[in-house]
Amino acid sequence: MTTEPTYRRGDSGPAVAAIRERLARLGLIDAGSIPAQGEPVFDDAVENAVRHFQQTRRTTVDGMVTPGTMRLLEEASWRLGDRDLVPSPAEPPFGDDVAELQRSLLTLGFDCGRVNGAYDPTTVGAVREFQRNVGLPATGVTDLATVQALNRLNRRMAHGGLLHAMRESEAIQSAGPALPGKTLVLDPGHGGADTGVRGGGLIEAEVVFDIADRVKTRLEKLSVTTHMSHGPGGSPDDRRRAEKANELGADLLISLHCDFHSNPAASGVAAFYYGNDRFGHSSPTGERFAGLVQREVTARTGLANLGTHGMTWDVLRYTQMPAVRIELGYLTSPHDAALLASQRFRESCADAIVVAVQRLYLPPESDAPTGVLRLAELRSH
Repeated sequence: MTTEPTYRRGDSGPAVAAIRERLARLGLIDAGSIPAQGEPVFDDAVENAVRHFQQTRRTTVDGMVTPGTMRLLEEASWRLGDRDLVPSPAEPPFGDDVAELQRSLLTLGFDCGRVNGAYDPTTVGAVREFQRNVGLPATGVTDLATVQALNRLNRRMAHGGLLHAMRESEAIQSAGPALPGKTLVLDPGHGGADTGVRGGGLIEAEVVFDIADRVKTRLEKLSVTTHMSHGPGGSPDDRRRAEKANELGADLLISLHCDFHSNPAASGVAAFYYGNDRFGHSSPTGERFAGLVQREVTARTGLANLGTHGMTWDVLRYTQMPAVRIELGYLTSPHDAALLASQRFRESCADAIVVAVQRLYLPPESDAPTGVLRLAELRSH
């Protein structure tokens, strides 16, 4: 767990000055708004600018500069050509310049995976391939010469995610409908000292780990190789959870959470997939799978359907396979908390998730309507 500070309204000091400077460079606050005397303050204007920035970045909108938001502000400051992008397996460069590069490579037909702003080995490999094709030394370093070669091709970059989208969809189709042989990672939210949300006498980390364990048992009976992203005592950060799924060569990742809200009337289930409007890229299979999970859970549990949404959380952004995050109700809702305390409800959630996994791989002519496919029927596919 990170020990880096979080900045919020009312704070002041050098870090707040740096935040204001970055927001001003992005055009989100007036560069002349910093007071001539005294320390810069995290005021209403800063909070509103941070909320707007978080909204455009498809991340949690809370108006606070957490370590994650601070990292996104830093990434937003880079444009392609501002710096040389040098491969670094230990800590690859991140930034909007990398995302611009990835989108351009995908448009030109070079597979760098998804547009996630990380100069990872897949992106480096695509750069080397591009360099070989245009007669540059295949160093994997995106330097000025490489950027100029990209620009000279004069291609439109608006559809940079289409190649990856097609390959992702093709991977699902070619995998076939049978579940045996597939690998899935279950990611119970939080863990260890990080217990997550509390409400209705329940603890989020305990609830989602229990549901994940039920899903794991069902999938293993269907001969699906299933891994947990961590044990009950661990709480790796979201990037590490994604990296583990990548290392395992997983076909899918499912992250389970419960939600909270200051209004106890907030209730329902929502599902999230990787979607980044800023760079014109999303995971189409993740979006489809999120919809399947969402509909199955609501049909089998009666929870309100709060829809599916594209987000850029690290556990969705850095996975190389389709990934979804499911918010299984609000622990701050007496209605939802009572359901989540029920063993029958947890069984229904587990059934819904497993059925959604099977429906993702079934061809349209073999699929069944939402809420009617049973686990016993899956063994026949």
